[in-house]
Amino acid sequence: MAFDNKIVLVTGSGRGIGKAIALRFAREGADVIVNFFRNRAPAEETAQSIRAMGRRALVVKADIGEEEGIETLFSETESEFGGLDILINNAASGYNRPVMLQKIKGWDWTMNINARAALFCAQRAAPLMQQRGGGHIVSISSPGSSRVMPEYVVVGASKAALEALTRYLAVELAKYNIAVNAISPGLVETEALKHFSVARNRDVIAESRAVIPAGRLVTPDDVAQVAAFLCSPAASMIRGQTIVVDGGHTLTLDR
Repeated sequence: MAFDNKIVLVTGSGRGIGKAIALRFAREGADVIVNFFRNRAPAEETAQSIRAMGRRALVVKADIGEEEGIETLFSETESEFGGLDILINNAASGYNRPVMLQKIKGWDWTMNINARAALFCAQRAAPLMQQRGGGHIVSISSPGSSRVMPEYVVVGASKAALEALTRYLAVELAKYNIAVNAISPGLVETEALKHFSVARNRDVIAESRAVIPAGRLVTPDDVAQVAAFLCSPAASMIRGQTIVVDGGHTLTLDR
């Protein structure tokens, strides 16, 4: 299998995109560290699915928006597995409000989880990857990094910072044989999106499907497949790039 005996850490992997990525790597032979902060039950379900495939799974509760949380996550990873091959920066949060209603607390919370964590997780991951001859880091971004989206200013800024970090990390970690890239999914069909539709009393999924050239929304599995590709030998010369996975949606937004 493509990732046989590899060790993969996926932040925020109890549900949605993170869960799909964790399961994808497990299917391909990897052992997986499942990270969560608030909801243990979904993380344990993800881990149980991984173990059912015959792979090892470690569940770690850690708030990666805090220095102590990052230390806990990587200390437990090192203690259990002794090294790391792949880091997926998936955990994200944010305060969705208009510019004039944003608060300093919301800015700090969002930037710390979505951007700052990527830098300091990379610092902890790199030595563990060096022990195993190199590795891969993939971060999950958003079209809001470069496009203006409603009430998205703080999240958009954090994702722009994440993409900049991806470029810097790619250059500076290349000497350690660590490849760094990012994925920018379009609108992803998740439970969160379904709840959003109900809250707004709109069928957001149907509305979006009608304007996406590919004829459907992106699924978590679509993102997971690209993450696996970026961590494969076939992608060894892709460095510091943000790969857009949106079914062509953003190509039509300016028309």
